[in-house]
Amino acid sequence: MNVGLVAGLTHGLFALCLVFLAVGVTWWMLRRVQIMDVPNERSSHHQPTPRGGGIAIVLTFMIGMLSILLLGEETHIKEEYFYAFAFSSFLIAAISFYDDISAKSFKVKLFTHMIAVVVLLSCGVVLDVMSLPVLGEVHLSWVGWLISFFWLLGLTNAYNFMDGIDGLAAGTAVIVSAFFAYITFVQGSHFIYICCYTIFAGALGFLFFNVSPARIFMGDVGSAFLGFTFATMAIIAARYDHSHTSFLVMPLLLFHFIFDTVFSMSRRILAGENAWQAHRTHLYQLCVQIGCSHHQVTMFLCGLCCVQGFAAVAMVNISGEARLFIFAPFVLCYALAAWRIIHHAKRHHLLD
Repeated sequence: MNVGLVAGLTHGLFALCLVFLAVGVTWWMLRRVQIMDVPNERSSHHQPTPRGGGIAIVLTFMIGMLSILLLGEETHIKEEYFYAFAFSSFLIAAISFYDDISAKSFKVKLFTHMIAVVVLLSCGVVLDVMSLPVLGEVHLSWVGWLISFFWLLGLTNAYNFMDGIDGLAAGTAVIVSAFFAYITFVQGSHFIYICCYTIFAGALGFLFFNVSPARIFMGDVGSAFLGFTFATMAIIAARYDHSHTSFLVMPLLLFHFIFDTVFSMSRRILAGENAWQAHRTHLYQLCVQIGCSHHQVTMFLCGLCCVQGFAAVAMVNISGEARLFIFAPFVLCYALAAWRIIHHAKRHHLLD
């Protein structure tokens, strides 16, 4: 039998086993370890609901990392980067799970996220080279550390902010990990490809219990972990994996999360509000308050995420600065959608 076919079947069977594992772990969290999310004035749900189901995603990812460590031959990146990624990912999962239990303030969460980011950067996982318009490939020096720090911290929290309605964060993780696995695999990846399908399996297994009406939420242990892991994989894929996939792929795949977060924070700052205070005025949250169901908003945004995925597949076949033009239609689309949503929100007296 063809060696490639055997390898493909092996990976597929392993991923399927991880899906079943994620289903089992999520069911166990739902039935046996009920960390309750009691609704308040900022919540999108109305009944106390268990959270912490993101443990299933973390566990499947860690099993994937362990399999790479024990069985991988061509899969490894440099040892120091591998251990830095594994440890910092586990660290942010552990910190976030503690936050789920103890319900710490946002400032405390932000500080603990910074710790995980600094651990990763101190081990050398940094975006040190980037292709820029006109300038071409630029060595970023110390600027690369700043970009990496804010990218890692920003996406970790953006993903956390966007986990506010049933199925959105998990559905996005399934789509993004699937497209990133395909793109990096086609470009020669071993390490990131395996990381992606372990996240895909964990998110898919969890999603069975998280579709509207959700029976369990992923909690910070899932959302912060996913944001941090996707952000880190973007850097590793660009600089340290065999694929050398463009760094721009991940921002494009997650553009619906990034746009909503940046737009909502900017609007609140310009309105003189505290941008760091918990609120219900993200664009997706306003859609729900206007009258759309969780299912409708999630399906619409996941549909857009799929479109972004196909755009990302096209983008990696475009060279140089022309890749940036792929973002233009999405910027225009989301800007128009934001204007309409804000307009309707004001008519419903949801915003001043």
